[in-house]
Amino acid sequence: MCIQKSKVKIIYTENAINVLTAIIYKGIGRAWIVKNLTNIKSEDEIVTLLNKSSKAVHRVTLDDFNKKKNLVKKLLNKSEGFIDGVVAIGDVDFPLHRGNVKNSEKPVFLFYRGNLSLLSASNNNIAVIGLLDPDDDIEKLERTVVAGLVDNGATIISGLAFGCDTIAHRQALDSKAHTVAILPSPLNNIMPAKNKGLANEIIENDGLLITEYLSNAKSKKELGSRYQNRDRLQALFSNSILLSASYAKNNLGNDSGSRLAMEYALNYSIPRVVIYNPEHNSNNLKYDLNRQIIEKDPSVMIIDQYNMPSIIKKMEVLQQGYYNTNNMDFDLFENVNKGVN
Repeated sequence: MCIQKSKVKIIYTENAINVLTAIIYKGIGRAWIVKNLTNIKSEDEIVTLLNKSSKAVHRVTLDDFNKKKNLVKKLLNKSEGFIDGVVAIGDVDFPLHRGNVKNSEKPVFLFYRGNLSLLSASNNNIAVIGLLDPDDDIEKLERTVVAGLVDNGATIISGLAFGCDTIAHRQALDSKAHTVAILPSPLNNIMPAKNKGLANEIIENDGLLITEYLSNAKSKKELGSRYQNRDRLQALFSNSILLSASYAKNNLGNDSGSRLAMEYALNYSIPRVVIYNPEHNSNNLKYDLNRQIIEKDPSVMIIDQYNMPSIIKKMEVLQQGYYNTNNMDFDLFENVNKGVN
């Protein structure tokens, strides 16, 4: 199934194109963008800043900058029909991330399709993550918890992967609620391909697809780093993050994106919740990460089908306190691909 194409022109500001262009230059990353372009700058000002910081072999000129801008626009045009727009730091509709985050990990631009307002700070976003091969009991429990969350007004964020991600998106749709999918790939190449139909359903039901990427990864290593960045964004755009079930990292080399996403949430001071019932789940290896997190972090909340109403209420109260005591930065998104150099 091919993902349905949009019929509108791609929406962007000159500021967004300037940000996408600046990050092309060697030595320019997220931290530089946050430091220098949080407030909108003119092309001349950006060129001056680049000449102070860029590791380009030759001096950056306004003509060179504009040539790169045109290449960025050409890349965008190739995605026409698959993305609705791109927003960048400095744009009025640029979404707020959650958490306490160092500049090098703050998103600085975002490609999107669908309802961008779902990332607003006032939205109750909860990330739901987990393993690729849940059993029937895991699926049943996850569906029950997700249904309870959306009944309480939550928007479900996940990564469109097979298994627990798919269950989370599907239950949100079945409950007539909003859901957001964060991708490690460009929007004209939905990954995994077998979930293109699900991506379409998310858009058709006023949901949202987002990514930091405009073209495909050039290697397995690069794709791996993109999955890690996707894991980080699941934490950054969520008021809290919920682990359905996952294996723990072991000496056999097994690891999971769920572990990384939960670690990002811990580092960013974003509340963490795990699904677990000691009576029913204690012998299931697919809950090893859940058990490990519970043992290491006494502050983590534990939810199951029995205590769900009270834990959902605690999540709501905790999040209100979180926003009262933390200053969120007005920032978003990463790396337009270096291939336009």
